Amino acid sequence: MTDTDTDIIVRIAAKGDGVTGKGRHFPLTAPGDRIAADGVILRGPHHVDAPCRHFPSCGGCELQHIDDASYADFVTARVTGALAGQGVVPDHVLPPHISPPHSRRRASLRASRQGRKVVIGFAEAGSHALIDLAMCEVLDPRLFALLAPLRALCAIILPDRRAAHVRMSLTDQGVDLLLEGVRVDGLAADEALLAFSQDHKLARLTIDEGEGAQTRWEPESVTVSFGGAPVAFPPFSFLQATPDGEAALVGAALSALPPEGAVADLFCGLGTFALALGERRPVYAAEAARHLVLSLKSAANRAQRRMVVEHRDLFRRPLTPEELNRFGAVVIDPPRAGAREQVMQLAASTVPVIAYISCNPASFARDAAHLTGDGYRLDSVRPVGQFRWSTHVELVGIFRRGQN
Repeated sequence: MTDTDTDIIVRIAAKGDGVTGKGRHFPLTAPGDRIAADGVILRGPHHVDAPCRHFPSCGGCELQHIDDASYADFVTARVTGALAGQGVVPDHVLPPHISPPHSRRRASLRASRQGRKVVIGFAEAGSHALIDLAMCEVLDPRLFALLAPLRALCAIILPDRRAAHVRMSLTDQGVDLLLEGVRVDGLAADEALLAFSQDHKLARLTIDEGEGAQTRWEPESVTVSFGGAPVAFPPFSFLQATPDGEAALVGAALSALPPEGAVADLFCGLGTFALALGERRPVYAAEAARHLVLSLKSAANRAQRRMVVEHRDLFRRPLTPEELNRFGAVVIDPPRAGAREQVMQLAASTVPVIAYISCNPASFARDAAHLTGDGYRLDSVRPVGQFRWSTHVELVGIFRRGQN
């Protein structure tokens, strides 16, 4: 490598900066860019014009300046790099799945009012200042279409010099909207909420003025469906960010399972995996959030699935090896911090297959080191980029007990 070569961006680091051969970091650079002696960035073949006018100010995206091939390489490298740091080498690294533009089905935005002007959008990168979204390349158009009318509504229900949260999810019935930090005073405000809900055919409108959420509009019970089974959806509950990303994660887990036998789904949430797994086999599902457990239990009963759903804190009371050994496979989808307590029990078990879904390559790699240190091998990893153009990466890792 020559001195000139060391001024070329060779990769994208975990936080989105380009890195040269000498390890120098430069923001908003792409692989193949050259850094001139005066610090000017000379674009290489992988540096592209961002599709959104708000980039790079808007904090919703960090990597719109790199081409699709470079972004796919970045998503994969986030996973393999984290594993290498823990000394874990997967047998197979599968091609990454990248969600397309305009496919994000849930979003948490901020709204602020200064006099008559209402701004709704994501915060600027590294700042609390808001970008007033005139376009968005990641949101589903059905969510983005609500922003303009929401500005008019917030001019009525958002106090001056105040900020609010705007949380939106796409459900079976349409858009589920939760507004936090607003103030609904008087008949005019009530009528404005009703008209907004009707005009835009909301699935539900929930208002939180600081004293707890109150549903103001819900013509029929709001649900989301997994494995063909509708599940009651509490306002702004967790959903995978995109439908295609969810399908990629579920598909990778399903393809690794044995053809028959009971399966455990740990940290099951509303049943994203449990209901898909349970179409043809018995499933045990565990979750610490009581309201999610109740929703999943009701859905499984209505769909006549063979499913046991337990309200259980897997951090304080993980399944023991004796409990785990009853299952032909385990699916685990823990929070970002990972699941060390449960993983240690899994490592001591004889479960043949573990499908580990993660939204944090670093915590996944730490847990993978425990599993591979106790006789499991990491058969494959599938990187998933649901949060297109961001540094947030998800994955499915398939662990198998014993040799090839």
